[in-house]
Amino acid sequence: MALKVAKRGVIPPFIVMEVMRAAATRIEQGGEVLHLSVGQPSTPAPSRVRAAAHAALDADLLGYTDEFGLPALRERLVGHYRRTHGVDLPIERIALTVGSSGAFILGFLAAFEAGDRVALASPGYPAYRNILAALGVEVVELLAGPESGFQPTPTLLDKVEGPLAGLIVASPANPTGAMLSLAEYQALVDYCRDRSIRLVSDEIYHGITYEEPAVSALSLTQDAIVVNSFSKYWSMTGWRLGWAVLPEDLLRSFGNLAQNFFISPPALAQHAAMAAFDCEDELQANVARYRANRDSLVASLSAAGITKFVKPQGAFYCYADVGHLTNDSQQFCKRMLAETGVAITPGVDFDPQRGSRTVRLSFAGSRETIDQAGQRIKDWVARNA
Repeated sequence: MALKVAKRGVIPPFIVMEVMRAAATRIEQGGEVLHLSVGQPSTPAPSRVRAAAHAALDADLLGYTDEFGLPALRERLVGHYRRTHGVDLPIERIALTVGSSGAFILGFLAAFEAGDRVALASPGYPAYRNILAALGVEVVELLAGPESGFQPTPTLLDKVEGPLAGLIVASPANPTGAMLSLAEYQALVDYCRDRSIRLVSDEIYHGITYEEPAVSALSLTQDAIVVNSFSKYWSMTGWRLGWAVLPEDLLRSFGNLAQNFFISPPALAQHAAMAAFDCEDELQANVARYRANRDSLVASLSAAGITKFVKPQGAFYCYADVGHLTNDSQQFCKRMLAETGVAITPGVDFDPQRGSRTVRLSFAGSRETIDQAGQRIKDWVARNA
């Protein structure tokens, strides 16, 4: 008799991880890979962060912390929100977590019951959809496109039949780099308030914007769950440290879940992150490089005849329609990797219904990588057109 296997793990894989695995295999076999697949800064953590980590190791400061993290680091986040968004937060509402992934898991568990329905824009970050599915929450996909800026709108929400318990918003968004204006975000906040819908705001790409700064949900409402991380703007991918700003009514349940699921966030990453707020010059230099990379990639794609995309306003991704070249984005990406060494991600990771015609390209790497990859894409498309 076979042993039972829980159904909650029978969810789609995170395809970008499979692309990374294929790229690693190519490298092991002696091939070259130009990574435009993963959303990981090619720059290391800021120098002061690394120095703070060394100091924490030398001082042996690595015991458990409070379930919500070091009070001193949470105070630094209070100052960050005051400076960046003009918002005053009590420290009690800030919970450090095991990456933004930990914040989403705890936030979804605290806010939603199995059987609830949560809306999100498609294309969108696949882990939202897959975590919710694993928790027994029904995902309601809002099929967004260029006409809505690839973002949810009240009009799209009005098309949903039946009640919603939640709405997930990301601005800047992965995979499109699309952002909400103040007025657009206010319209969503008002819509959710009037219908008792819990808003979850993913702000992990805040700081990485190119024309206008991003709007925080905290500037508009105190009822949302706001999630962020040190991974992207602060270039600390892999340190596994994020945070949530919580509404008052979720503090107790979120804390109880955090204690039992994780005990506390990683101590070393917390001590190191204390220095992250003192690295503005280094971090802004990273953003300037992303901007130059974006412009280089946009020019290369356009020269290759790949023109159906919205120029990213933030984050470090370009989401392009390649329907004139393929109707199988997974096979398209496999061929590109095999024939050019350029690794990109198929759109089905982000949009299960329409992603067979789209791909995501990350421009978080070095300028040399972006320029070389762009030239190879141009040459490859020309040979296969």
